[in-house]
Amino acid sequence: MPALDLDTDADQIAERVTDRETLFVACLCAEWCGTCREYRATFDRIAEGHPEICFAWIDIETHADRFDDLDVENFPTILIEDSKATRFFGTVLPHAAVVERMLADLTALPGVADAPKLRPALAEA
Repeated sequence: MPALDLDTDADQIAERVTDRETLFVACLCAEWCGTCREYRATFDRIAEGHPEICFAWIDIETHADRFDDLDVENFPTILIEDSKATRFFGTVLPHAAVVERMLADLTALPGVADAPKLRPALAEA
């Protein structure tokens, strides 16, 4: 299954993120960003390879009111949250191998103490 899109799949995202055992991976993007548009197919392929993970594509400008404190400085930005912490929050090169490497060993991601938590804002469809 490709990544869920907050524009069209808010109910499914809300349902999946309420399960604390489900790993959550979001690509925070903007429609005007050409790199993001090109990365979308790659992100969908990664999601298809990991159906146990909730992947979400979020246009942060369309949903700015939902994420008031979210500060994204560059695109695409990836956020990875498990049940304990935000494991990664930052800009990535738009290559599948980058995210795949992070997902292969979450213990190598120390966590980001000051990163935003998206689950609470997404749990409300």
